[in-house]
Amino acid sequence: MSSTADNAPEHGQRLRLWPVGAGGRPRVRVGAAPETIRVLTEALDARLIPDTYVSDGAPVALESVSGAADPTAGDEDVALPLSASPLKPPLLASLLAEHADVVRQRVDEKGDTADVEVSPSGTVLSAVLARRSWPGLPVLRRIISTPVLRPDGTLLQAPGYDPATGFYLAGNTHLPPVPEKPSGEQVAEAREFLLERFLRDFPWREPADRANYLALLVTPIIRPFTRTLAPFGVIDASMPGSGKTILAGCVGLLVGQRVLTWTDSEDELRKAITTVLADQCGAVVFDNLVEGHVIDSAVLARLVTERTWTDRRLGTNAAATYPNDRLWLATGNNLRTGGDMASRAVWVRLDPNCPRPEQRTGFTIPNLDSWILDPANQATVLWHLLVLILDWTAAGAPTAAGVPQMRQFTRWAQHLGGFLTHHGITDFLGNAEHARELDDDAAEWRAFLLAWHDLHGEQPLTSQQVRGSAEVIIGPDPWTGTFPTTATGKPLSTKALGRRLTGQLDRWRGDVVLRSVPDPHTKMRLYWVERTG
Repeated sequence: MSSTADNAPEHGQRLRLWPVGAGGRPRVRVGAAPETIRVLTEALDARLIPDTYVSDGAPVALESVSGAADPTAGDEDVALPLSASPLKPPLLASLLAEHADVVRQRVDEKGDTADVEVSPSGTVLSAVLARRSWPGLPVLRRIISTPVLRPDGTLLQAPGYDPATGFYLAGNTHLPPVPEKPSGEQVAEAREFLLERFLRDFPWREPADRANYLALLVTPIIRPFTRTLAPFGVIDASMPGSGKTILAGCVGLLVGQRVLTWTDSEDELRKAITTVLADQCGAVVFDNLVEGHVIDSAVLARLVTERTWTDRRLGTNAAATYPNDRLWLATGNNLRTGGDMASRAVWVRLDPNCPRPEQRTGFTIPNLDSWILDPANQATVLWHLLVLILDWTAAGAPTAAGVPQMRQFTRWAQHLGGFLTHHGITDFLGNAEHARELDDDAAEWRAFLLAWHDLHGEQPLTSQQVRGSAEVIIGPDPWTGTFPTTATGKPLSTKALGRRLTGQLDRWRGDVVLRSVPDPHTKMRLYWVERTG
């Protein structure tokens, strides 16, 4: 796993030469508990045990994961081949026994001395691991399975530990080296493969959907370079069998993925996010949401707009902070968004426009769902993708100025728009207007405000007066079903309605907007609806 260079002392680290025992392992002499703590602390900090690093102040050991079977479908978890295991006393005892002879001098009944191999007690090992400062251990920030762009624009593609980023790249025997400056022929071949073979047969609703997907596919690879927040990706289809799971799975097969089941419980969703951020993976997929589901979560909306995620570790009272460097995706049929998720999502929409899309034939790459599971084929997709990325960086990594403003994601859109424009791929984010139509929250409020304006014009009303107009004793509903209701279908109370209205003040819903001022006499808040045109 490690190279000689990887285990060499880092800059400023003291080089400790240990005597070699009969088995060829370094011999570490210990004594009473205080001396043993000092000696083992120095030995661990000097990397006596290979493949040790520090992560968030805690020593970790890099280990190969045995028994991690390859996925048999694109909607399964894709584990990385390596794991950074926190050093706990049992693991430290095991690694010391494997890599060193820990000995202690003992005197027999005759008074003769001899070195006897010992295993330090759990108390001693816990004391060694209690400290948070390990200046001799390299900092491990992430384990990755795919080459990525460093912040300076160069490609990290040599397997092993990379001091410039703190990343450890797992080896990929199927991926040939990518030239730093690809030739024009290589770039043309890469574009032809990705656009005319790999992505050719997906039933994109419009060109923007293909461009958006390529942007999402590239995002995990260039994110260390762009250092931008990435929006939530929604891969939506009109019918099952359209290919949405293949598209999501391709991202995960390249960078590692965890597949989660969607939950409407904000507390359960928060716990799932905390758990998955403690894992090493590049993409998190909420796969196969219920048809017509509305993605509306305050927890998820906060997640995608924050660079770090802080939450209590499960089973403890201690808080942990994780970098939010994953790509978050959801797949489903005829999905919609609500709340703040509407402005935080990028859509990829498929529409096969036929009764049985799973029976389609004549694909450029037959059986793509199983083809992409072959590591050699994944490497083919990745190599061509990296060629396009390095051709973009060789041109100075131009950005796009004409992309839609996306609040926290504008820099992401500028970088990805620049990459796509450089390769002649148009219509990036061109379906943004259609995506707004999929915002259930906006549609419901607009319908309510239009009905309000039709009923009351721009007359100022209290929330109690507005609520009173929803009381229908006989006859048709004047609000035609648009009045906000509780979960049981009853109109909101005056107090609840007032809170909801306050949250919508001055927020335009198309050509209508809710306004409010306090009544100078009663001090109660008055509301009215303005409509342009």
